[in-house]
Amino acid sequence: MADLIHLNYLLISVINRFGINLGFGDKSVQEVCQEHDVNLDFFLEIVNSFHDEDYLPEEHLQDFSVGLITDYLSKTHRYYLDVKIPELEKLIIMMVVECYANNKHATLLESFFREYKNELIAHTKREDEKVFPYSIATELAFLGKDNSLIESTAPGGYSIQEYSSEHDDIESKLYDLKNIIIKYLLPTGNQSLCSKVLTELFNLEKDLNDHSRIEEKVLIPKVLLMEKKLKTMK
Repeated sequence: MADLIHLNYLLISVINRFGINLGFGDKSVQEVCQEHDVNLDFFLEIVNSFHDEDYLPEEHLQDFSVGLITDYLSKTHRYYLDVKIPELEKLIIMMVVECYANNKHATLLESFFREYKNELIAHTKREDEKVFPYSIATELAFLGKDNSLIESTAPGGYSIQEYSSEHDDIESKLYDLKNIIIKYLLPTGNQSLCSKVLTELFNLEKDLNDHSRIEEKVLIPKVLLMEKKLKTMK
């Protein structure tokens, strides 16, 4: 498992989402996954797709249950909201004070970040409270366990297609935030802090892109297929 971290240190946060913390010694990936009751195949697919953006075996990932997929996605939401966003918020406040103390436009950066934060909170809340429960209910209905769950989680004939069309482009907002710093704010103070903030924004953007790929290339097509088959079964 340690070799994974040496291969790509950004995988630390991904591994943590599976409930695995550092300090696993020389244990193999299989041994660590067994100890933490983590599905080894799913873990490897997620790690590989995160490490290599060209690697996303949609068909293989769709073999895993919706519950397993949405559990990982929900834990990723918690990582964004409980860890990364608070960290970035503190760094941006520090950056405004130390790098742009005399720049009257710097406060716009804080305002833009707060807007982005609120949009991300709303986006993840909609997924956690509506999209993911509906996806799980659809799978249960497809497996013939309880058709009534679909209506209780998303009444009124909701379809995952609606989510697909309303899937906000959170990544583009982050791109705009980076551009404000890169193009329009000339640092006059702690330039290393400015660089650190940009690095963290780039890392978050990559993570969000990987997260969205799993939603768009794996979860949505899987649920869409089950929806179509359920209609033919009626």
